[in-house]
Amino acid sequence: MPEKTILIVDDEEMIRDVSAAMLEELGFATLAAANGPEAVRIFRDQGDGIAGVLLDMSMPIMDGIAVFKELRRIRPDVKVILASGYSEREVAESFGEVGVDGFVQKPFNLESLSAAVRRVVGR
Repeated sequence: MPEKTILIVDDEEMIRDVSAAMLEELGFATLAAANGPEAVRIFRDQGDGIAGVLLDMSMPIMDGIAVFKELRRIRPDVKVILASGYSEREVAESFGEVGVDGFVQKPFNLESLSAAVRRVVGR
């Protein structure tokens, strides 16, 4: 069975690198984007092969909410896990009825990331 691919979207290189290492340890392939416009471009080009997106909420240029809405416009069924230093309640208030599929609070560890990804993307 081919591995599932997760697109990691975060403006902090260290977080992208650590997230990729964790996800690869869990058996996922990864793609990474340093900002919203780059994420949208990658998703447009390779979206059919992307099983889910690990999306930072707070980024310059294009924030997580704008990226989320654009990804859902491109592919309404895309699974999105939001990563944020804010609490899940605060994030839920920001995202309102648009509804992300999962949430992981930063800083996260392998166990919490694994639980969120497996709940949303499967495996």
